[in-house]
Amino acid sequence: MSNVMNKAPMGWNSWDCYGAAVDEATVRKNAKFMADNLKACGWEYVVVDIQWAGPDAKDHEYIPFQKLAMDEYGRLIPAVNRFPSSVNGAGFKPLADYVHSLGLKFGIHIMRGIPRQAAAAHLPILGSSQTADQVAQASNVCEWNPDMYGLNPKKEGSRKYYESIFSLYASWGVDFIKLDDICREMPRLKDELVLISDCLRNCGREMVFSISPGPAVLDFAETYKQVANMWRITDDFWDKWELLYAMFERAEKWSVHTGAGNWPDADMLPIGPILQDYDKNSRTKFTEDEQYTMLTLWSIFRSPLMIGGEMTGFDEFTMKLITNERILKMHSDSRHSHQVWRKSIDGIEHVLWTSVSQEGGQYFAVFNTGESDSEISIDFADLEMPDGKKEVCELWSGETCVAEGSISIKLNKHGAKAFLAF
Repeated sequence: MSNVMNKAPMGWNSWDCYGAAVDEATVRKNAKFMADNLKACGWEYVVVDIQWAGPDAKDHEYIPFQKLAMDEYGRLIPAVNRFPSSVNGAGFKPLADYVHSLGLKFGIHIMRGIPRQAAAAHLPILGSSQTADQVAQASNVCEWNPDMYGLNPKKEGSRKYYESIFSLYASWGVDFIKLDDICREMPRLKDELVLISDCLRNCGREMVFSISPGPAVLDFAETYKQVANMWRITDDFWDKWELLYAMFERAEKWSVHTGAGNWPDADMLPIGPILQDYDKNSRTKFTEDEQYTMLTLWSIFRSPLMIGGEMTGFDEFTMKLITNERILKMHSDSRHSHQVWRKSIDGIEHVLWTSVSQEGGQYFAVFNTGESDSEISIDFADLEMPDGKKEVCELWSGETCVAEGSISIKLNKHGAKAFLAF
């Protein structure tokens, strides 16, 4: 677990585009694209999502009870037909080395628990006298993916198993772990989560620790902050306006828990080409204004930013969206972010957020969540700014003006604008 993160992670995850079927060639080409085009803007993590041990994965649908690749200790290893550099027990180290050679960081998705195949085969656990079947809980299975059995956190073999997998991942050079089927399962799985976090923290390599899926349980906010760096505040987020609209309420509730090393996670950004395993021509259904709203909310809220689309297929708009230096600076420099108000103005709902910049000045973002374009006036008194004239920069466009007392703003429906005022 990483303890030195002053900004929320930024990167790419293979799920939105390729589901369970991503392969090594795809990861490499996206890593190269990030290094060449996005690294200078702060994007750095390349994360392989679920079922990389499954040789038969073809799309976003899981294949129940497929035979997974694993070693003699029941630890999953990459399927060689999809990740050919993992041959002869090399695991993800060659791929991680390639990502590192580009100046980037490498991550993987894992499910909690131990493979049911390992339990069925009574495989030994490295460093333990117990076998996989002796620590597995056959009644404790993920409801949407049957690959794993949950582990009994009170058994010595359970700790040894988790220690063994994180030791393996450390030897591969993994920098980011996305642990699934645990975040929303509080308090039922709290003891197992604490155990996993402790084993990761002591594996000898610093890794970002992200837990999924959401929605996270607000009553356990302090637990998440103690055991993880990122925790999902939503179930899978897709390119639907109703899901983006619902994120305003989630972000408002979780904003008080955002801080160095602790990042409530609004999930991946479904932008550009997505769902490529179903349709090679599929692109995000979000309008351009909705994408501005998404990036503005994620950035002022300081959610992790994880790209979900096929980066090599990004168009000019998408590239400008994710390389706007002023918006990304708000993402890294905002402090004490919170919603100011959410109300109807002339029959159209608007939302106002604000934060202070660690380098001076004050950020604020205005959102039109209604179904018509609007023009509104934002009173600086609502933002509790000192009296006097302010130099105001709109972050998406770079346009500046001098305003005193208030500022008039035009917004498209489902649109947003963000500002820095001095």
